Amino acid sequence: MSDSSIRTSNSVGTTSGSATGTANRTGGNRRSSTGSNQERVGTWGATLLVAEREILSQVRSKAFIISTVITLALVIGGIVLSSVLGNRAVDATPVAVVGSVPAEVTDSDALDVTAVAGRAEAEELVRAGDVDAALVPDGSAIGFSLIALDEAPEGLVSALSVSPTVELLDAAETTSGLRTLIGLAFGLVFMLAVIGSGATIMQNTVQEKQSRIVEILLAAVPARALLAGKILGNSVIGVGTAAAISAAAALGLAVTGQTELLDLLSAPLIWFVVFFVFGFVLVASVFAAGAALVSRQEDTGAVMTPAMMLVMIPYFGVVFFGDNALVMTILSYIPFSAPVAMPVRLFFGEAEWWEPVLSLGLLVAATAAVMLVASKIYTNSLLRMGSRVSLREALKAS
Repeated sequence: MSDSSIRTSNSVGTTSGSATGTANRTGGNRRSSTGSNQERVGTWGATLLVAEREILSQVRSKAFIISTVITLALVIGGIVLSSVLGNRAVDATPVAVVGSVPAEVTDSDALDVTAVAGRAEAEELVRAGDVDAALVPDGSAIGFSLIALDEAPEGLVSALSVSPTVELLDAAETTSGLRTLIGLAFGLVFMLAVIGSGATIMQNTVQEKQSRIVEILLAAVPARALLAGKILGNSVIGVGTAAAISAAAALGLAVTGQTELLDLLSAPLIWFVVFFVFGFVLVASVFAAGAALVSRQEDTGAVMTPAMMLVMIPYFGVVFFGDNALVMTILSYIPFSAPVAMPVRLFFGEAEWWEPVLSLGLLVAATAAVMLVASKIYTNSLLRMGSRVSLREALKAS
């Protein structure tokens, strides 16, 4: 081999070795940099990253935007429509009146009176359909009788009926209809927001397990941070949606001039938002823990149904037992029903000042306990694939 060939070979070897050494140093620097970045992003930072991912994935969804806009429009439109229908003037009933019918009858705003000379003329107007009925004097106790064409006009008969004065010894301060309406309003907002977000948490968790994406996620963030981020992100969405619905309802009441009802709702609405936050986290923890137990979408029904029952049973309890003071008091201290029952009691002024504070304390304590249990279930079950993991196995696993 010539000297020039040897020198060339040595030069190439030296260059190759230099490049390899540089690559190794660069790779080492990159690994060191990556490692330091991972150290800087702790549990709280990872939680915020997961929460941001959850929030952005929903707010960028057209389905979420469209459904939210439709919901807000229905809230405002429903309040405005009910106000318009409630204030709509009732058309007066056209009647023909003969002679000396008592003035308290003819002066009624519910009647459009046409005076006629005699009974024959009144009957002619009734037969022609110009009036619904005719009032003619007679010798009865009330002093007149009613003539109609083929059937008695029930509305007119009711308007002409004499009602006795009613005195209630133990009158209710509020009507049962208003109680049902307020219970439905608070209950529907809470139930729909919680079940909707809970279903999203469950669906996303199961999809991540099915696609094995969860293994990649857990390589970057702790399981507890992943759980906390999902709950935090969906809680922000849920609370924001509830706040938007409350603002839309307040706007509808203000536009329709129902300021008295709006004033009554102000303090209970503030308490409702506070209770909503912790109640939402409570139920979202249950949904997330249940989702970690299964690996297939078709198995989610077995774990989603119990979670939904925890929300729906207290809701129907508030709606159906709104008139029962004892049941409402009990429901206002049960963590799963307190977010609805306590604001309803506050709206009707049936709770002492200390009761919402005590109820909120119980709710916070229950939320913390459930989150601890949910965290253990989630951590122990998230990487287990195949058949559904039993609750006992999830709690016993190390």
